[in-house]
Amino acid sequence: MTRFRDRWPNLARTVLPADDADRVLWYGLLVVLGAAALTLSAKVQVPFWPTPFTMQTLVVLLIGAVFGLRLGIATVAVYLAEGAAGWPVFAGGGGYAYFFGPTGGFLVGFLVAVAVVGYLAEHGFDRRWHTALITFLAGDAVLFAFGVAWLAYLYGFAKAISIGLMPFLLAEAVKIILAMVALPFAWRFVGPRFGYRH
Repeated sequence: MTRFRDRWPNLARTVLPADDADRVLWYGLLVVLGAAALTLSAKVQVPFWPTPFTMQTLVVLLIGAVFGLRLGIATVAVYLAEGAAGWPVFAGGGGYAYFFGPTGGFLVGFLVAVAVVGYLAEHGFDRRWHTALITFLAGDAVLFAFGVAWLAYLYGFAKAISIGLMPFLLAEAVKIILAMVALPFAWRFVGPRFGYRH
């Protein structure tokens, strides 16, 4: 019987060596690279209207889709652990205090969002643009739900919406469109070259 994860492999599993021993090494490397990508995406601000933004939420969504559920969770967990330990991986530095400040809900949301996207991707939702749209909308919605809920606890619901959601709606729409286009295209390009047909 074909194992489910072999029937619906994530993109990383598709391109990595088939030998499980080799994959362990590659998975470790991907976790390190993914955490580094999250750090870099937190540091670079993109000029935009009505407010500048980072590419971090896009990277979280892509990690979930490309790495899948377990590897995606491991990658974001390592990134959050680095930040909690004081490494300057967050936009403004590092330290466990960030988890109790205004961005704390979003940081927790990263972990839940990557799990949601990874789960849907491993059920084939990242293969076509319309299901990829559902996948990334779901991941982004979960991420912002956690972020806004924590801001509402700190400052009240109205202020949470005004500072934690409204300024970012247009930017998030652009990121979701980018992800929605990128993943199905990646599958069309990579899949047949590694023996996967969808």
